[in-house]
Amino acid sequence: MTQTEDTQQAHRTVTDLFRLDGKVALVTGASSGLGVAFAQALAEAGADVVLGARRTDRLKDTAALVEATGRRAVTVTTDVSDPESCQAMVDAAMDQLGRVDVLVNNAGIGTAVPATRETPEQFRGVIDVNLNGCYWMAQSCARVMQPGSSIVNISSVLGLTTAALPQAAYAASKAGLIGLTRDLAQQWTGRKGIRVNAVAPGFFTSEMTDQYPDGYLDKQQERIPAGRKGDPAELAAAVVFLASAAGGYVTGQTLAVDGGMTIA
Repeated sequence: MTQTEDTQQAHRTVTDLFRLDGKVALVTGASSGLGVAFAQALAEAGADVVLGARRTDRLKDTAALVEATGRRAVTVTTDVSDPESCQAMVDAAMDQLGRVDVLVNNAGIGTAVPATRETPEQFRGVIDVNLNGCYWMAQSCARVMQPGSSIVNISSVLGLTTAALPQAAYAASKAGLIGLTRDLAQQWTGRKGIRVNAVAPGFFTSEMTDQYPDGYLDKQQERIPAGRKGDPAELAAAVVFLASAAGGYVTGQTLAVDGGMTIA
């Protein structure tokens, strides 16, 4: 680090640490729900954002939110269960924006099938997107990321606890993602300068929660010390923390953003 860089580092305020000016962030599953909140927050923090999803037609709305902040948006049709599709998203980022600094591994699906009736195809489908897909994306990004980059995996409190629904595939995928986060952090933080962390969201309004049985979320709120569902902006702020220099000394960790559900 040069003397000028040392001086700049010394004069950064706490607010400065959360800025992502000049950075490029990739967000998978960016066509709806929490992915939209993540993309918008990263753009508000100063990053240009590459948006990936299978439903490409819906990415234009997310792109408009990013561009409304004055940042650039690139949309890419992406199926994270396909390693070649993951590589294509990274290639598009490099071709159009020249770098990759942040990956938010958000794409995910879920099922609520009793374990004795869940088919091999159903179980494998969830694992292929939620766990394998995060690995393929992380792999592709790590090949081009420079020191100081950050990967944030979106796990779930269901990787840490249960929530009265039959979700074996989903829970297994999210618990596996926590293990993957630790291992990639161990491999890449020291050698490549890439931090790898996870967030474990509790209950936030999303397409997935829209599919829950009537009354389920009200019942689950009894387990939450905060007594409410989370605001997507609260989760997005945690992602920005881990993606930015504010989280520069944090790696290999899983941050539960759950209103206290996992301690209740």
